[in-house]
Amino acid sequence: MNATPNNMLWMPSEARIAAAQLTEFMGSVRASTGFDAGGDYFALHRWSIEHPDKFWRAVWDFTAIQGDPGNVVCDDPAKLPGCQWFPNATLNYAENLLRFADDREALVEIDEGAVRRSVTFLALRDQVAKLASWMREQGISPGDRVAGFMPNCIETVIAMLATTSLGGVWSSCSPDFGIQGAVDRFGQIAPRLLFTADGYRYNAKASDSLARAAEISAAIPAIEQVVVVPKLSGIPAITQIRNAVLWQDCLDRSPMPIHFEPRRFNDPLFILYSSGTTGVPKCIVHGIGGTLLQHAKEHVLHADISARDRFFYFTTCGWMMWNWLVSGLARGATLVLYDGSPFAREGRRLIDAIDEEQISVFGVGAKYLGALQKSGIVPAESHQLTALKTMLSTGSPLPHEGFAWVYEAFKRDLHLASISGGTDIVSCFVGGVPTLPVYAGQIQAPGLGMATAIWDENGKEIVKEKGELVCTSAFPSCPVGFWDDPEGLKFHNAYFGRWPGVWAHGDYGEVTEQGGYIIHGRSDAVLNPGGVRIGTAEIYRQVERVADVLDSVVVGQDWQDDVRVILFVVLRQDVALDEKLRAQICGEIRAQTTPRHVPAKVIQVADIPRTISGKIAELAVRKVIHGERVGNADALANPEALALFRDLAELQT
Repeated sequence: MNATPNNMLWMPSEARIAAAQLTEFMGSVRASTGFDAGGDYFALHRWSIEHPDKFWRAVWDFTAIQGDPGNVVCDDPAKLPGCQWFPNATLNYAENLLRFADDREALVEIDEGAVRRSVTFLALRDQVAKLASWMREQGISPGDRVAGFMPNCIETVIAMLATTSLGGVWSSCSPDFGIQGAVDRFGQIAPRLLFTADGYRYNAKASDSLARAAEISAAIPAIEQVVVVPKLSGIPAITQIRNAVLWQDCLDRSPMPIHFEPRRFNDPLFILYSSGTTGVPKCIVHGIGGTLLQHAKEHVLHADISARDRFFYFTTCGWMMWNWLVSGLARGATLVLYDGSPFAREGRRLIDAIDEEQISVFGVGAKYLGALQKSGIVPAESHQLTALKTMLSTGSPLPHEGFAWVYEAFKRDLHLASISGGTDIVSCFVGGVPTLPVYAGQIQAPGLGMATAIWDENGKEIVKEKGELVCTSAFPSCPVGFWDDPEGLKFHNAYFGRWPGVWAHGDYGEVTEQGGYIIHGRSDAVLNPGGVRIGTAEIYRQVERVADVLDSVVVGQDWQDDVRVILFVVLRQDVALDEKLRAQICGEIRAQTTPRHVPAKVIQVADIPRTISGKIAELAVRKVIHGERVGNADALANPEALALFRDLAELQT
């Protein structure tokens, strides 16, 4: 598909705009407050920032949040952090996700092969009620932490909902974490229960989880019982685990009504973790109301998800996108869960799922789309994709060419919504808008209610220049704080140390003339050769044009009182990095950017270290090439890859 001169790739039809829930919301706002945005998204955004009390109450009502909002929306929206949102409200997260009780499929679980399981909304509610009853018998009460060392499966969602129905706090990480990685996380929050599967499958290989679960439980005295879910065998052998019980024994009880414990808006709901590649992970505490309200806004107004949709996101239970996905139950959407390699079935597994499950909202990481493009697979030529209406992309910046390729390889009438936020806010600062056009390389707009901007180093707002992504006023999904940080010092230093009262997110980006955003990478990974700041995504975008390069990582090396750019590349099988290929890579970068972007060294490696959630571990690589210790290699999916960057002769000259 050829882009127009201004790089516009898609414009929603008038019918699609008219049918969007965002359009209906604008009408609702006009009726309830008198404000008429006239169909102008950016006018609505300005109003949402200027009148946060009216906006967030309108979101609560429009998305039918279950609970009592109270009579106050926020006490001081200029106070960040510290604004009290809905201070008199009572609600329960699980009650909102289980508000539907019918025979439609609520959860569908698929694997790399042909196994398919599903549970209806009615059956889901029943199983949550049974597990919650068992947990109440174990003494689980509001505020207690419950941990999941689980794959992305139906039982994980049930365990989370049972926990939160009781007012407990859920925290999970992926079962491919090492023992120390899990202990570094769960050990800080002292969970009373641990849910684990007996194992999981990835790339057709079965991996046992029981031995690791036994060691995790032994290392954390607070864990009173371990609930084992069978995924590899019908009845797992659990004698090696202290105080273990089988999942089916917990649910072996008569049907019963479910009780939802009323909670306050800012009571803790989830504990998520920073990547931990530079030290022990930070435990980020997210509140019930802020998470629920923000997810409702993003799902309904930004992704246009409703009870008619079948919603998929490729994620593990250790990434915030899992939390974002499961909140889709509150919209009545059917969630499609997948645990395994995205490139099973010769690279077509996830594309097969779009057709097999009639997925309408399909979410993946930008890196997956890049790898799919390199594979030569063109879904539009091999699949129907009839139901697909929205594609969500996050995890890393999607390059301009990636946008164009999606429209060429999938379908022309598609809302491609690149979104960006993070674990820190369990949601997005900037993202998709179903009533706006999509421009190549751009995230469409700031999120409603999010006072997002780009600032220069002096704290001045800038447009069409690169700077720091900030948020300048309070928002409901601001974390409650960090676990075990009673004075809030760690929390303050993480986000507000640079500009008091302003959230500095740590992303390096720019605002476009269309009002969209381009994210150029993480601020702490910005390259600085000769004092010129360069976002790593600017280089990745050009490298991805080179067909023989499958993956890459770029870092800055301290060199002769300056910084030089070092590019590491993973090449196609049987391809070696020679001078011709090196010149091609550097030439592509030079032609599309500036001479400052051209790496001083291009070095071939066999693998690139990534976090468990799939993000390139740039800071860890930088530490290794400077001879520094990586504080928490267990946070990486492939920590053995770090050895490939140690003591390289090429970096000594």
